[in-house]
Parts: sequence; structure tokens; C-alpha cells
Amino acid sequence: MNKQSNTYTMIYIIVLVVIVGTALALTSISLRDRQQANADADKMRQILASVNIFPEKDIIDTYNKYITTDFIVDEEGRRTDADAFAIDVARESKLPAVERELPVYQCTLADGNVKYIMPMYGAGLWGPIWGYISVDSDGSTVYGAYFAHQGETPGLGAEIEKPTFSGQFAGKRLVINGHFAPISVIKSGMNPPDGADYVDGVSGGTITSKGVGAMIDNCLAPYAAFLDSLNSTND
Repeated sequence: MNKQSNTYTMIYIIVLVVIVGTALALTSISLRDRQQANADADKMRQILASVNIFPEKDIIDTYNKYITTDFIVDEEGRRTDADAFAIDVARESKLPAVERELPVYQCTLADGNVKYIMPMYGAGLWGPIWGYISVDSDGSTVYGAYFAHQGETPGLGAEIEKPTFSGQFAGKRLVINGHFAPISVIKSGMNPPDGADYVDGVSGGTITSKGVGAMIDNCLAPYAAFLDSLNSTND
């Protein structure tokens, strides 16, 4: 075949594309398990961060040490012993509250104190935001929090991932006078009109801050009955 012909060029390109495409597909398949393992380990790291545990290595071992059980609850607070880790929180957050499967991770700290961790998912300015909030065994007081984002503006909305923001949540209440009250994220110097506990929003990141507040309300309100059950247990 004439190597200078258009036919030869087209065949050469097609063969090359097939070979490269096949190689890339095989590589992706061979790495899929490792990619999933890395994603799972990162999720474990984020869950642990909400209870102020920050392992630099042996993340899986540390997770298995402190996360003593996980389960699912519904809007009525009914518990099902199922794999909370497998729940797609992004999908669940878009469903009506009555239809959601709500993951809970139970953490037992080195001193024996028990914390309950709940995941969240919402929208920031440029993309999704998500996080985890842990509460004391009273079902009301926040022990710790972790937030992350996909594409918020560095120095502005992206500051939600910094401890200076998430650290404000410790000690805040999700239940006030027996009623669920989502923690407000508001402009510094202002107070929420409903008397709820609040934290200062990110300076210059108004939309992202509002997104965090909306995420807390949307994702944690369905846990109200579960949180109340914890409070009742401790009475």
C-alpha cells in the first residue's frame, strides 16, 4: 500500500486510535480497585476529621479503631443496621426527607466518649460542597465539623475547608428547647433572628457561606427524630 496515500493515513490513524483507546481502557480497569480504595480512604479521613482525628498514615486502621459501628436511620429515627458507608449522600440529599436513608457513624474516642457523625452534601458558588458534623451523645451539642468543596474560589469560599471556619461549630447546638435548630452561617457581627446558634460566614464568600447554612438545614433536619432519641436516652 502506498504510504503516502490518504487511505493509508486513515487506516493508520484508526489502528492507532484503537490501540491507544484499548490501552487506556485496560489501564483504567486495572486501576479501578485502587482508585476506589483511595476514594474510600479519603472519605474515612474526612469522617475522622469531624471528630478531630487526623491520621497521616494507616487511615483504614485508624478508622476501624474509632468508628465502632455505622447504621442508617429514617426521618422517624428508626434505625436499620446497614452499610452507611455505601449510601450516596449526594443522591439522598435531593430526595424528600421522608424517603431518605440517613447514614450515621458512631465513634468511640480513646476516653470512651461516644460521638455520632452525620454526612452532608450541598451546593456552593461554583460546585458541590459537602461535610460531616459530629455531635455528643446528648444528640444536641456539636463536637466537631469538617467541610470540603470541589471548586470554590481560593481565599474566599474555599476557606470553608480551613479549621478557622469549621472550628467555630464546636459547642454549638443543633437542638434548642427540644426542637431542631440548624446552625446559622451569617455575616460577622450579625445575629440570627430565630435565636439559633450561629457561626461567622467566610469573608467575601457570601454565596458559599449561605450554601453551607442551607446544606446543614437540608441534610440535618431529617435527623431531628434520631437526635431527639439520643437526648431521651441520656435523660
